[in-house]
Amino acid sequence: MEEREIRDLIADVKNGQLSRRAFVQRMIAVGLTAPMAGMMLSQSGVAMAATTYPYKPTKAGGGGVLKLMYWQAITLLNPHFAVGTKDQEGSRIFYEPLAGWDNDGNLVPVLAAEIPSKENDGLAEDGRSVIWKLKRGVKWHDGMPFTADDVVFNWEYAKNPDTAAVSIASYRDIKVEKIDDFAVRVVFAKPTPFWADAFVGNYGMIIPKHLFKDYVGSKSREAPNNLKPVGTGAYLFVDFTPGDMLRAKINHNYHVANRPQFDELEVKGGGDAVSAARAVLQTGEYDYAWNMQVEDQILLKMEAVGKGKINIVTSGNVEFMQLNSTDPAVEIDGERASIKTKHPLFSDPAVRQAMNLLIDRASIEKHIYGRTAVATANFLNNPERFRSKNTKFEFNVDKANQILEAAGWKKGADGIRAKDGKQLKFVYQTSINAPRQKTQSIIKQACQKAGIEVELKAVLGSVFFSSDIANPDTYTHFYCDMQMYNTTMPQADPQFFMNQYVSWQVANKDNKWQGRNVSRWQNKEYDEIYKQVEQELDAVKRAALFIKLNDLVVMDNYIQPIVSRTRVAALGGKLTAHISGWDADLWQLANWYKEG
Repeated sequence: MEEREIRDLIADVKNGQLSRRAFVQRMIAVGLTAPMAGMMLSQSGVAMAATTYPYKPTKAGGGGVLKLMYWQAITLLNPHFAVGTKDQEGSRIFYEPLAGWDNDGNLVPVLAAEIPSKENDGLAEDGRSVIWKLKRGVKWHDGMPFTADDVVFNWEYAKNPDTAAVSIASYRDIKVEKIDDFAVRVVFAKPTPFWADAFVGNYGMIIPKHLFKDYVGSKSREAPNNLKPVGTGAYLFVDFTPGDMLRAKINHNYHVANRPQFDELEVKGGGDAVSAARAVLQTGEYDYAWNMQVEDQILLKMEAVGKGKINIVTSGNVEFMQLNSTDPAVEIDGERASIKTKHPLFSDPAVRQAMNLLIDRASIEKHIYGRTAVATANFLNNPERFRSKNTKFEFNVDKANQILEAAGWKKGADGIRAKDGKQLKFVYQTSINAPRQKTQSIIKQACQKAGIEVELKAVLGSVFFSSDIANPDTYTHFYCDMQMYNTTMPQADPQFFMNQYVSWQVANKDNKWQGRNVSRWQNKEYDEIYKQVEQELDAVKRAALFIKLNDLVVMDNYIQPIVSRTRVAALGGKLTAHISGWDADLWQLANWYKEG
């Protein structure tokens, strides 16, 4: 579909000749997903659809205990420091953003009174500002009122480099002004097409000014409430043992009537994904289990017991492997894997190209992930409009051998290839769970056939994804040659997702390894195109720029996509949960309920 045709359809929606639903269906038919279709309409002055969720309980409380299982255990409860998804999920129990994303890509108000639009004068015509009106009568768990001062404070807190917030990218380049006690204006330095970033979704959770104002900047990690949250959410903090158990209880003063249903909340951490799935689907001991990274054939057998079901929603998540662009064995100025170094082996493009050919993605999809993932050559896979058609994957051990041989990497008596006295030996790490260990084994076996020796390292998930800046085994430190994990796409727009490769987001000692560019891959062309993306108001041109960004990343072969993953959770048979592929699983926790 041509750009002019899309603009004509948008005009038809605006003048009432075409329904919003019909427009979205037309866009889906040409490869655009519902989330991006909704954002296109919003940018053109058509308000987003109002989302409602079924909720049968007629009063708050009375539902007993809701038991959740996070096999990657929660380790902290400050959303601005949550480098791992499980810590974002834990924070979302207590803290709320102004708005979240539903599964169709519509913004849903939470602490906002309404979603900004051109009709309500919330969106500026020039794309340089947005006005958020706040919900009145909301109180923090300690009884203090929630106001615009809290919103402005979160901007000041997160944008301070010394705070070392993982959310800094959403707040650093904006200005937030208080209009009155229940309205703020977010001002952008340039026309900004994706205005729903700051204060929205996982990186939009708001912490209270009165409890954190003395802990901005270098004192940020000293705040007692980093582990004892006082939020606006439907549940009140009771106690927390990092890496183990989190308990909460009903907030009888929650700002939404008749919610929540449950009197208590228990979140158990640790173990493994299979045990978590079994606890919901077979024994029924738990009501929900997060992130079912379990072989699909095992999930199918468990579902057959009849005590629960697997919930699968489309997402932008991708399971991928990083090849370290820096040298993890060398320390410069007290920092390993410094950007001042280059990896002694992966700096050879032939080695990276060979590694890409040694990943049997089709087998990994078929024999491990099944219906829960699709083999891919792209880092950016969804929404579909942004999926590049310029890439492809291939599994070919013979070709990998030919490339290495031609580049001068010769096999020695031990069968390991070497060049200039350096052998192709790598340490390959990931977190502990069966699909990842099986993926590691598949890749290691192929590498052996190409004369590459791979040492496998498996780290406990609660350690690998820990937000502890002193822990050298976290994925953000990346103190090995190769590592693999899943990165989540928390929004229907890829802008935040793709900042993982800009040079100013490199994770290092100075930012306490909170930068989102964990791979430390850098490219000047990527930086420049990303800056264009940030201010391109034309949705069609913007999609083309995102495809270029994806292609730059994957074609340099430091980033090796493996499978495009869906969001998979296990739900007990009586539980109704509203899960979105574009937000935290717990984004609608207040609306969860059980029947019978």
